[in-house]
Amino acid sequence: METPYDLVVFGATGFTGQFVVEELGRLCDKDSSLKWAIAGRSMEKLQQTLTTATKITGINLDDIPIIIADVKNQESLNEMCKKAKVVLNCVGPYRFFGEPVVRAAVENGAHHIDISGEPQFLEGMQLKFNQAAKEAGVFVIGACGFDSIPADMGAIFTRDQFEGDLNHIESYLAMRSGPEGGGGHYATWQSAIHGFANARELIKLRKQMALTPLPRSKDKPPKRSTLHYNNDVNSWAVPFPGSDRSVVNRTQRFNYEVRNERPLQYQAYFRMPGLLFTLVLMFFGAIFGLLANFSFGRNLLERYPRFFSGGVFSHEGPTRKQIAGSSFSMTFIGEGYSKKVEDASEQHSEAPDRRIIARVSGPEAGYVTTPICMIQAALVLLQEKDNLPKSGGVLTPGAVFAKTTLINRLQENNMKFTVMVQEPKK
Repeated sequence: METPYDLVVFGATGFTGQFVVEELGRLCDKDSSLKWAIAGRSMEKLQQTLTTATKITGINLDDIPIIIADVKNQESLNEMCKKAKVVLNCVGPYRFFGEPVVRAAVENGAHHIDISGEPQFLEGMQLKFNQAAKEAGVFVIGACGFDSIPADMGAIFTRDQFEGDLNHIESYLAMRSGPEGGGGHYATWQSAIHGFANARELIKLRKQMALTPLPRSKDKPPKRSTLHYNNDVNSWAVPFPGSDRSVVNRTQRFNYEVRNERPLQYQAYFRMPGLLFTLVLMFFGAIFGLLANFSFGRNLLERYPRFFSGGVFSHEGPTRKQIAGSSFSMTFIGEGYSKKVEDASEQHSEAPDRRIIARVSGPEAGYVTTPICMIQAALVLLQEKDNLPKSGGVLTPGAVFAKTTLINRLQENNMKFTVMVQEPKK
């Protein structure tokens, strides 16, 4: 039986889902061969999503098909996945709502893409569904939004541009707001709360996976204090708490075990606008960490996101003016060896003698860059089957898209991948 839709946007009525629908509408206005639909649990809200998207884009989307599906109704998810080649899952937090959709996709032959930044969910799905996805020939690819395509594909870009064997990378993320300010939506805040509260789950998951250590050189990324200043990016920085490091490390494992490529070591940091801002952020972070450990504290955090985040997160999310004026950049500082050693498991005996600085930049991260990344990843799945891994599985963006044109596609859609410096290490 022919699958009626190339793409189905599940959770189209959500804050991020609305922007995904608008971006897909613009794309399909240029390529009418793509067949797509939107899905969710409320017909009225789905129709309103299309009405809003029509108004924003100027493209008539009123006739886009609608599928009724609910994460609490597995059969409805099964029916949705039977109709889709690729499901774009925008329903988070994924730790609460993600697994039934992954299950339906794997059992009904649909590829699944999400934009989760939740390591426990991402690695949990790998543990539960990787083998079944392989047997079904289905790709389940998490973190296909701002978390973590810029980091994962940026690391691959930096490695590919390095003249020699790249040993390690440190990434520094900068978020820039326009004159209207910026912010994030409640769903992201909620994911962070429960991710922090259940961080020990990740340790248990990784023990269950029983992964063998990857070969590592004795030359590791520099040890940084929690708060440190980096001269290459001219700013203070703290460890980045998202899924980037988890995702990049999973990609490195896949590329070593499947492609026999040398694994690199990776650390992720977040750039601060100034020392005073950093100290204020650390104050709010301490309160967040304390409250997230207790159920009553989590209730407070969820009820008053604007207060406890210092105005960064809210139930309403950022306005379109705030989104339009915002941008991001991620700087990759790498070191390695000018001499190449063909055996990926053989370690260099010399010290790193070459460095590289690369950068990935783009428009506002959560609601402009994320839809671009998600949709372009889906198009690669549909159009570049010969460049994908031979079998399916629960994989990272870098594992699936390293040999595809995804980076070129992203650059054609307002993102930039650039080598800033490549030189001998002094």
